[in-house]
Amino acid sequence: FSSISYNLKKNMTLRDLMARKDLVVKHELEVINNQLDRNDVELIQGTASFVDPNTIRVATKGGDLDTLHAPLIVIATGSRPRRPGEIPFNDVTVCDSDSILSTETLPKSMIVMGGGVIGCEYASMFAAFGIKVTLYDRRLEILRFVDQEIVQALIYHMRTNGVTIRLGEEIDKVATDEQGRVVTALKSGKTIVTDSLLYSMGRLANTDLLNLPAAGLTVDKIGQLKVNEHYQTDVPHIYAAGDVIGFPGLASTSMEQGRLAACHAFHVEQSALPKILPYGIYTIPEISTVGKTEEELTKENVPYEVGRAFYKEIARGQIVGDLEGLLKLIFHRSTMALLGVHIIGDGATELVHIGQAVITYGGKVDFFVHNVFNYPTLAECYRTAALDGINRLAKN
Repeated sequence: FSSISYNLKKNMTLRDLMARKDLVVKHELEVINNQLDRNDVELIQGTASFVDPNTIRVATKGGDLDTLHAPLIVIATGSRPRRPGEIPFNDVTVCDSDSILSTETLPKSMIVMGGGVIGCEYASMFAAFGIKVTLYDRRLEILRFVDQEIVQALIYHMRTNGVTIRLGEEIDKVATDEQGRVVTALKSGKTIVTDSLLYSMGRLANTDLLNLPAAGLTVDKIGQLKVNEHYQTDVPHIYAAGDVIGFPGLASTSMEQGRLAACHAFHVEQSALPKILPYGIYTIPEISTVGKTEEELTKENVPYEVGRAFYKEIARGQIVGDLEGLLKLIFHRSTMALLGVHIIGDGATELVHIGQAVITYGGKVDFFVHNVFNYPTLAECYRTAALDGINRLAKN
């Protein structure tokens, strides 16, 4: 399996990838529209703004103005990439994380500014195309909310796949030269010339066109709304969900927030959003995590032990050719309660849900020892990691 790599086949172009993306998006929209139609939900397309706390005016694509009145309103307008004025965006060679998806030319070199989820995902993807990618971030760590052992494994993989990572660097100025190449000057004195630049440092909530003061609402500096545990804003009959209320800003959590907001609005009793949420990061290789990290538990003075399973030890890992994958379990040394699951490797975002269920229902790490997993599957990593952790505990 030494010939198996993350590189894409040479005859696959960026246009092929974008065409596939467009097909998937088109299908998702068709499914959603079908669900709305089946449930008798009227869809009005246009730009909405508040007239008063119960009235919304919608400017439709046809130029008409529709005025709607409602006793209950949910704001779920999402977010967009932040585009600082000092960055000369042209959406060809200097792009944000949305406009980069419309590019048709494949650059030979690229700077990715921002070591968050989006920046790491794009850096991994473009490196897989053979592009010389340099990832910059002003912070000294990437993905700070992820267990650092997993982050270090990702950094190793990214560097192996050709990504150069430079941390603690800030932009001073971005310009384009006579050849159309991007010239990036850093505050450290370095100057880098590349074919393109992707700016992925932060997002802004899509609330600026809503005329929120007319509804009695205010937002923070990045356009986000404050809500309570029921997703009510400061005006109780107006709810908000998704990116407009901030972290975690995931598609999965946003959909659940919207559902819970609607249930509360119509007095349908529901439990609150679970405190234990899975996170999926689609880098190459992908990462998924749920529960506490080692860093969090150390800060909280919680005694814990760790169990690890490497994909290379599992038959399915050998079959799929992923010999670098890792599944890590963290559990309480005294109670054996499972506290966290952290995975990097093939299928990580699928595998994590097994651990999520056990943590949510207060399960212990020995659950994995006393249960049988299909062979050969990557799910066997849970049993191997559990045995590893329990053996470590016994030796100590």
